[in-house]
Amino acid sequence: MNENLDIFKIKSNNIAPQKGRVLIAEPFLAGNYFNRSVVFLVAYSKKGAVGFILNKKVDFPVQEAFPDFPDFNADVYLGGPVSTDSVYFIHKLGDKLPGSIHVTGDLYWGGDFEVLKRDIRSGKINSSDIRFFLGYSGWDAGQLEDELKEDSWLVTDVEQNDVMRDLSESSWFDFVKKAGTRYSVWENFPENPALN
Repeated sequence: MNENLDIFKIKSNNIAPQKGRVLIAEPFLAGNYFNRSVVFLVAYSKKGAVGFILNKKVDFPVQEAFPDFPDFNADVYLGGPVSTDSVYFIHKLGDKLPGSIHVTGDLYWGGDFEVLKRDIRSGKINSSDIRFFLGYSGWDAGQLEDELKEDSWLVTDVEQNDVMRDLSESSWFDFVKKAGTRYSVWENFPENPALN
């Protein structure tokens, strides 16, 4: 007897990916990085996409990745599988940080790392204004579109406060709820149905 698991698959909500939106992993997307992840897109074009996983916190401070980094109480998240030996950041500092790339609203990506450290030392930056990531998530031209056709991701809009707030792996459920009742069946479904 064949079971029809279509009710657990994403059906497109016809929201196209673009910078400033999030990708919500479908419930069975495998892999340590993307399993039940929420990815904030900071760049998107025909050439590819770049984003950061918002809900996978790591258990060490940014000073451990960069020993010369000033004392600063900020969480670090696993941004994705690419360049995990590098630190990236999104912030609400805007033009105060030279070289920043505008993403959406008052959210920016990157900027001059030395200026960032100087401003942290002088107390000009609050931890609520910035999020750090080890590595990033990247897709080559057409790769994300192929994954969307395979129903691996759901694309949704996101409020800026949700990007910058403290998130955990369980925050995936919050994003699923905001995506609509169509996806509410996901909330109670186990990560690995074979173990039930």
